[in-house]
Amino acid sequence: QVQLVESGGGLVQPGESLRLSCAASGSSISAGVMSWYRQAPGKQREFVALITTRGNTNYINSVKGRFTISRVNAENTVYLQMNNLKPEDTAVYYCKANIVIREYWGKGTLVTVSS
Repeated sequence: QVQLVESGGGLVQPGESLRLSCAASGSSISAGVMSWYRQAPGKQREFVALITTRGNTNYINSVKGRFTISRVNAENTVYLQMNNLKPEDTAVYYCKANIVIREYWGKGTLVTVSS
């Protein structure tokens, strides 16, 4: 059974940075497409970023140039580097894995951007 555990969330001021981690167990992330989603208070969950099995990446327009998704297969971990954070980035961030025909979600980590 694949398990995803997010970490790295917290309270930061606008303009600061955070790095989120998603540690996977039970399967190799090299065999799957890894994604980050987020859900702000009172809003629907939205796609943020993904990285394919070949290392190609994609981002929602609002985070382009500020966020970077990456993975270290040897560590079985995917990262989301978030720079120049804005209050509108405040949300619970979720890690998602698509491996073979299965879909897995982490429980989320809260990012709060406020002065």
